[in-house]
Amino acid sequence: MSLLISILITFLVIILILYLINMLPIDGRAKQIARVIVIVIGIISMLKYLAVF
Repeated sequence: MSLLISILITFLVIILILYLINMLPIDGRAKQIARVIVIVIGIISMLKYLAVF
């Protein structure tokens, strides 16, 4: 059960960070790069919870 809660919290944090990146007053290219970085880090952290890494 704690695994499911950890994955859910990680997913919610990723969504929150992506929302905050959208609110930043920077150009589109920088936002796109930041979004990709956050998504990659989020996927890696979720894979850690699933014991892939």
